[in-house]
Parts: sequence; C-alpha cells; structure tokens
Amino acid sequence: MKRHLISAGDLSRDDALLILDTAAELASVAGRPIRKLPTLRGLTVVNLFYEDSTRTRTSFEAAAKRLSADVINFSARGSSVAKGESLKDTALTLEAMGADAVVIRHGASGAPHRLAGWVSGSVVNAGDGTHEHPTQALLDAFTIRQRLGGPDGVRVTIVGDVLHSRVARSNVLLLSTLGAEVTLVAPPTLMPYAVQTWPCQVSYDFDAELRKTDVVMMLRVQQERMTAAYFPSVREYRRRYGLDAGRMALLPEHAIVMHPGPMNRGVEIAAEVADSPRSTIVAQVSNGVTVRMAVLYLLLGGAGEAA
Repeated sequence: MKRHLISAGDLSRDDALLILDTAAELASVAGRPIRKLPTLRGLTVVNLFYEDSTRTRTSFEAAAKRLSADVINFSARGSSVAKGESLKDTALTLEAMGADAVVIRHGASGAPHRLAGWVSGSVVNAGDGTHEHPTQALLDAFTIRQRLGGPDGVRVTIVGDVLHSRVARSNVLLLSTLGAEVTLVAPPTLMPYAVQTWPCQVSYDFDAELRKTDVVMMLRVQQERMTAAYFPSVREYRRRYGLDAGRMALLPEHAIVMHPGPMNRGVEIAAEVADSPRSTIVAQVSNGVTVRMAVLYLLLGGAGEAA
C-alpha cells in the first residue's frame, strides 16, 4: 500500500483485498472481552475535522484506540482555525507534535492531497468536499462481501444526489476495481459533468434498475451543498427516486439496501425500508470501525506483517 489513502483510485485490487482481508481478521477482536490490540502503541493519530461528523470521526477514534494509539481530536470550531489559521499552519503544528497519521475531513476538495505534502506522517481522507470518501467505500465493500460473498460480479445501483456525493465517487472507483457492475441513478440535474467517463453505467429509470440489482445504495440529498433548485420539490423527488416499501418489493429476494448516513427519512428512504431486515445501515456503522482499524494498521507499519 501507499503511505497515504487519499482516493479510492489509489488502491489496486490487491491493496483493496488486503484491507478487506485484514478487516475480516480484526473483526474477531470485537467479540473479545477486551477489545484492544497493542499494535499501534506509542503512535499518535490526529482526527482533523473541519466539517461536522458523528459516524466518521467517532469511528476513526474508536479504531485508533482499539489499536492502542494515542488519539487527538482536533475540531475547527474552538481552535485557531476559527481565528483564521491556514491549513498549512495547522499542518505544521501537527507535524511539530509528531503526528504519525492525520485523518482529515475538509469542505474543500483536494485538501487531503495538499496536507500530504506538508506532513511526514500518513494522511487518510475522511471526506473532502464533493471529491471522495475512500474509507466509506471500503466499509461498503466489506459489508457487501459479508452479506453477499463479495463485490465481484455483484450488481450495485447507487441512487440519489450523485452530483454532491463523495461516497458515490469513491464507491464507483473501488467497486469497479473489485469487479462489481455499478449503475448510477439520479435526476439529470444531479448527475456530475462527464459522468460518462466514470467506470459505471448511468440510468434515469429507478424502477427498471431495481428489478435486476443485488445492492441498492441510497444517497442523502445534500441540500446544504445545493446553490440552486435541482428538483421541483421534495415530494416530487421522493415520488421519482425515493425507496419505499413498494419499490423495495421490486428487488430480488437476496438484494440488500445500503445508506452511508446520515439519512433523510421520508425523502430518499422510507422508515420501513431503513429499519427492515434487508437494510445493512447499522452493520455499515459497525463495519466502519473494523475497516478503519485495518486501514490505520496497514498504513502505520502493519503491511509487512499482514503480507
């Protein structure tokens, strides 16, 4: 593996499988009375979050602590960033503190890439703007493998606000690398420019895709990133692209429903779907800790041992 994890496109098929296999080994730790390993004792992991987050920040913190690393949680609010400190100056401060890994979430696409040039430790992208979120794609792939035996040959339909979704971009790159057949479904206004160059198919007929999919992944409508009216109304969006019980009935019996969270219940996904046995949403959160343990373990010196 490379020293940083900035994009899902940085991972070869072997790299991705190594992470998933390592996560499967580490999953056994969750069932122990003491859920800690001494692997990263003496190392420091910094969670550098410029955007609000519950699942991702907590997941990385739990992952690092279960590997016995020291964790520093750095929030832009209440820090020198609020006083105007630049990302570079913050990076130099972290470098002076001896951070071995920096997990960064930032509103600007490309911020993790810039950070990687300023620190000597490993950088993990926990979401940058509308660019990517590679560890989310890894935990999604791990969940698919857990429920369906593996992404290879699996038909995955990603539905919703693709334009603003870093999760969609990372999943398309990673799942296609692992052999899945990925289809994007969204209103034309919420499809990215040049999406035809992505390694996936594009469709605007949600119902037709449901009948032949193994995994349907619903995306949150990110209204906080929208600067224009991308669809007539929430009611119209729900009617055309929302997953309710009626639409779920169109899925093959073995198919599963995924969502990266947080959910807009009653918009892109109905409550009865989110809480159904077909839903993997809670499992995705649990698997996030395991997969992020694997990423930190491999980036901070465990690659040789794992190999």
